[in-house]
Parts: sequence; structure tokens; C-alpha cells
Amino acid sequence: MKGSHILKMVITAAVVLMVVPAETAEAIPAFARKYQISCQVCHTPAMPRLKAFGDDFAGDGFRMTEYESPRYFIPTGDDRLSLFRELPVAFRFDGHVTANFNGEKSVDFAAPFVLKIISGGELSDRLSYYFYFMLDERGEIAGLEDAFIMYKDLFRTGINVYLGQFAASDPMFKGEMRYTIENYKIYATAPGESSINLKYDKGILLDKGFETGTSVVFEVLSGTGLREADHWYVFDKDKYKNMLLKLTQDIGEYASLGFFGYTGKEVLQNNTGNFVSSVKMYGPDLVLDFNEKLIIGLQYLWRTDSDVYFNWEEPMIEDVKTHGGFAEVIFSPRGDMSNWYLTGLLNWVESDLDFLDYRSATLHAGYLIRRNVRLVTEFTQVFGSQSYGKWSAGFVSAF
Repeated sequence: MKGSHILKMVITAAVVLMVVPAETAEAIPAFARKYQISCQVCHTPAMPRLKAFGDDFAGDGFRMTEYESPRYFIPTGDDRLSLFRELPVAFRFDGHVTANFNGEKSVDFAAPFVLKIISGGELSDRLSYYFYFMLDERGEIAGLEDAFIMYKDLFRTGINVYLGQFAASDPMFKGEMRYTIENYKIYATAPGESSINLKYDKGILLDKGFETGTSVVFEVLSGTGLREADHWYVFDKDKYKNMLLKLTQDIGEYASLGFFGYTGKEVLQNNTGNFVSSVKMYGPDLVLDFNEKLIIGLQYLWRTDSDVYFNWEEPMIEDVKTHGGFAEVIFSPRGDMSNWYLTGLLNWVESDLDFLDYRSATLHAGYLIRRNVRLVTEFTQVFGSQSYGKWSAGFVSAF
């Protein structure tokens, strides 16, 4: 009875928060602070999701113009040295009240849920950097996730080069830009002891856009995720490097269609010794964007692992197939001028290994009380043999 009473109080409080009247104001994270513009210029209707201008800004190395004004840098008398007058730093701080996560029928205060420090900007007319450090993620220091150097227009070819750490899935759907707590499940799915997925990895990324509305992205990755370096200061666990190729074509005014392919190998070890597993992934994606008022994103992929094992005692399993995807819908009634939005997310994963199967449906609502502060609530129903619903309400902020 006590737990039920607390849950009712929490839900009531969340509903009250969701109807607080909005105020119009400018946000002040790092780039908005530097250029003295609203977060609305790049985000729709609220951070972290980017609209087209925000994507272009990031693709240009976080600069508004090709050559930055000298007022952003300290005059040192050395034209080959760029030192910011003020280091561009921002923070993101999220907190929630949650209920029945993992089907545990309990209420939890998950604040802070995320606290990260973010920095990025241009070091010259072509060189830029970006990183963020997770000061707190679900109660522990998570460390670096995105962290890379970017060089724009390599040899005047129009090719941008990124070197460092980033999510392999970034050319498709950026997990860091989603509104929901519920993640894109298929990107993190990997059978057995495989370290290969479409989440964060170290490597190099090249991208180029064409006047035909075509874009090409090529990645060379370690395929080991965010593991620590060994005693030889080597991060990769084997000699193999994996590759991802992504092609995207704009279709008319509102649609873009993409296709990606991933191929790689990794060394795994069981009681019979080392063996090499081959991993292949491929699939299409589609984005429909109706003037930022209604956005529909679809992703589907197929994955094959030639060899999978779980522990030393069990034999290898060959040719394990996994497939799945997600559908995301974002409704903002006034586009980037909206004070509220609704998001729906469907996840589906199916595998030869039954325990990897996952199905869920999520409904998320957000309400802006400032451009850089929003109140959110979210409900996810997980389907399967252990079906349960999980709920959260809280805030997302950047400053």
C-alpha cells in the first residue's frame, strides 16, 4: 500500500510539472554562448536533437563561417596558433523519477541520471575538435564517449576526416541525439562474447556530400568498443580492422533513403584455443522529415556471426543470425518553434539466440520551460515472456 501511494504521488507531481506554462528565452550552452544565438538555431524543438542547420554546423567543424572572426581567439602574434579567449564548455544534466524499471515494481530517484561536460570548436579554418566526458552516468564515472579531431575538406576534395572515438551508427541515427531514455536496441545487440556492435568505437571516419543529394560515409574501426588499453598501450584486442560503408540519397523535399554495410573479424577464445569469427551487418534506413513538424525514422538491419561462444565450457555456435530495427516518430506541432513534442519508438530484435529477442513500445512527451531545459515523461512497454511496463518523469537540461 505504501509503495502504491508513493507511486500515485510521483505520477501526480509529474503531471503537474508537465502543465507548467512555458517561457521563451535563449539557451546558453557552448556554441550558443559563443555566437550569442538561441539553441533553436540548431535544435528542434529542443536539444539534443539537431535540425538541418545544426547538422551543417557540425559538419563544418562547429563554425558558422569558413574563417572564424579573430575576436574568438587571443592575439598571440603567431598566425599558426589558435587559442580561445574563452574555452567553449557546456554541461548536460538529466534527472528522473523512475518506476518499475526491469520489472522490479519499485520507485527510484534517478537524479542525476546523466551529468556530462562537453567541449568543441574550431582550431583553425579546417581543424576542429569535439568531446564529452561522462562525469556521472547512472551513478558512476563512465569516461569519454565521443572524442575526435576533425579535418575539413581534405586536400580540397570535399572529404571530411574524423579521427578518434565515435559511435559506428552515427551516419544513420545518433543515439546521443534521441529524446527517449529507451535506446535503439539493435545497435547494441551482439551475441555471446562478441565485442562488435554499432555503438562507440575507435577509428577513422571519412564523409563527403555531393550536389546530387548523395552522401557517402566510410569508417575503419577497431571493433572492440571502449575497452581499456593493454600493458603495451594497445586498445585493439586483435590485428583485424572492421569497415562500414554508408550511402544516403535525398529523395525529393522530404525523404532520404540510406543503406549501410559492415564487415569485420574478431579473435575469440574458448577452451579449444583462439578462433576468428566473421561478422557482417547490412540494412536500409529511411527518414521522412515534413518541415520538422513530423519526422519519421526507420532502421532495419541483418547480422550474421560465423562463430559465437558464451563461456569456456560450452561449444561454439556457428552462423548465428540476428535481425531487427526500430521505428521512431517525432511530432512537434510548430516545428522548431514548438514548446512541446511527442515521440514514439518501437524496438524489435529477433535472433537465433532467443535471449537476445526484444520488443518494446515507447511513448515520450517533452515540454520546454526554457530553450535549454525541458520536462519529460516516458512510458515503455516491454513485450515477451516477462512483459512489464516502465515509466519515468524528470528533466533534461544543458547550460
